[in-house]
Amino acid sequence: MPTPAPPATRPTRVRMPRAQREEQILAVAEQVFAERGYQATTMEDIADRVGVTKPLIYEYFGSKEGLLSACITRARTQLREATEASWEAVGPDASLEDVFRAGVRAFFTFIDGHATAFVLIQQEGAVASQASPLIESIREQQSAATVATFRAAPALAGVPDLVLEGYAEVVIGACERLAVWRAGRREVGVEDATDIVVSSVWGGLAALVPSATG
Repeated sequence: MPTPAPPATRPTRVRMPRAQREEQILAVAEQVFAERGYQATTMEDIADRVGVTKPLIYEYFGSKEGLLSACITRARTQLREATEASWEAVGPDASLEDVFRAGVRAFFTFIDGHATAFVLIQQEGAVASQASPLIESIREQQSAATVATFRAAPALAGVPDLVLEGYAEVVIGACERLAVWRAGRREVGVEDATDIVVSSVWGGLAALVPSATG
């Protein structure tokens, strides 16, 4: 008699600490949401891509909205850290223009390295209601960081906060719209995009506020 074949065994899921597993799920979910759109994505899609069960994702994030919110929060944190690191890298003696340029460059560098996160930020019309405030919070975070940088600059001493806030909104809007524009233009690199923003937005700031030359 032929020897019976051994019973098929299911692949064993690799165990990992919860924090590591959450990070893995978020990275995959960000990509799937960006590829398929929020509405068309199912929790099963994400579970299959990660190699875990749907109940595990529900246990960690509660719902698809909760998972999307966690993805956006993760992107917000990563962008803040990238921006802060860029400002620290220029050093305390750098001119305000150099600091400004470093922040703008960090934004475009982040977008290039996290294209799927940027797609999520742009999907405002298709995302869950609880995620919309989180998307806006990314803009508010960057605006607040820009205002704080302006306030700390001696060259801008005495400029009203309202004016600084207005310039910060212009900066964030310009960066975001330019990022959308260059998404289909691979020939426009990070430095090209940075130069466009700095030569237009910073030039306007320096002209309107003569003390902003240092």
